[in-house]
Amino acid sequence: MTISSSLYAGVAGLNANATRLATISDNIANSSTYGYKRAEAEFQSLVLSGNGGAYSAGGVTANTSRAIDERGPLITTNSPTDLAVAGGGMLPVTGEATLATNSGNYPLSLVTTGSFEPNADGVLSTNSGLVLMGWPANPDGTVPSYPRDSVQGLAPVTVNYNEFFADPTTGIDLAVNLPATETTSGASGDPIEMSVEYFGNLGTSETLAITYTPTVPASGQSNTWAMTVRDSASGGAVIGQYTLAFDPTRGGGGTLDTVTTLSGGVYDAATGVIDLTVGGGPLDLRIGMVGDQNGFTQLSDTFAPVTISKNGSQVGTLTAVEVDPNGYVYALYDSGVARVIYQVPLVDVPNTNGLISQDNQSYQISQESGSFFLWDASSGPVGEVVSFALEESATDTAAELTNLIVTQRAYSSNAKVIQTVDEMLQETTNIKR
Repeated sequence: MTISSSLYAGVAGLNANATRLATISDNIANSSTYGYKRAEAEFQSLVLSGNGGAYSAGGVTANTSRAIDERGPLITTNSPTDLAVAGGGMLPVTGEATLATNSGNYPLSLVTTGSFEPNADGVLSTNSGLVLMGWPANPDGTVPSYPRDSVQGLAPVTVNYNEFFADPTTGIDLAVNLPATETTSGASGDPIEMSVEYFGNLGTSETLAITYTPTVPASGQSNTWAMTVRDSASGGAVIGQYTLAFDPTRGGGGTLDTVTTLSGGVYDAATGVIDLTVGGGPLDLRIGMVGDQNGFTQLSDTFAPVTISKNGSQVGTLTAVEVDPNGYVYALYDSGVARVIYQVPLVDVPNTNGLISQDNQSYQISQESGSFFLWDASSGPVGEVVSFALEESATDTAAELTNLIVTQRAYSSNAKVIQTVDEMLQETTNIKR
């Protein structure tokens, strides 16, 4: 009977609105939950074919989903390891419980934000037990090539605040002015000495002792100097001897004219670099190209070190960790060195809303979401990693309260339908009396 179908339609309406009320309750309850994605209940009608022109009410059913692709606003924080994703893509994480039993290929989960802090083992994890994953970098800060469609290579991002790091010097830029008056006849011919500090492989302070000896002619001016380089890490041994000739012409302006290698590393005229070999390995000493006003010069009567700069640093202790927009995790040392230790990729799937929702605002790959791909942050379809930030809940509380009122009215209306059908059935029963 159509009157019975009306009863069942009213019951279906109560169930559907109860489901919608549950999603609204979840959304309002998580209005302050970082990274929360709004749940939705969509109604779909059920149609039953009637017999002989009679209409049977099919009612309604509710299907729930989660708007994972919606992003909440970002807020700033005081922690460099509070991370959020601005744009597409999600951060790769795994459960902290899997670390003790798994040596690789960790189960992959995804989040759009997280407040990560080092645990007792230095692993960056949230209070809820989600561990940030990334590709480990080589000791020189370069990141090897890893598979992009597999979790192979991903490892828990681990920070050791008791770590020491030595950054050896591999290059020195040196520019000095040698006094032109010392290469004229009658000059004293006294050598000029200078020391240049560099850092060895073990973080020790070493010294290049450089001696400049002028060539004093019997008459006129030679514009020539002998440069000898000694290395403290090699026991003070001579590691290079060179003859420097300067251009005395008006157009040359006292710049280098020729550099002749007598022993040691060869001078490259194309780059202005001498390839020295110190006790710890190769070291590039840049003295400038021929004719370069910013390199070695011979002018006036004054010896002046114009430029002394080098890379490397003394041994430093790790003091902080930061993540840049490209997902590179930097270890910062008190010596001023910043070294890449991990790269955090961003995970992208064809259907974000097809991911399986888990606890703690994390998600899992499913057949509906499609297979994942690991992108470098700020490339392709993914956004950038934002440090010192968290993503707020995607819940619009005002909209949810409005939906709550609408749902309450709809629930009451369906209850009224059931009450009306009950009264009509009661009237039908009274006909017999």
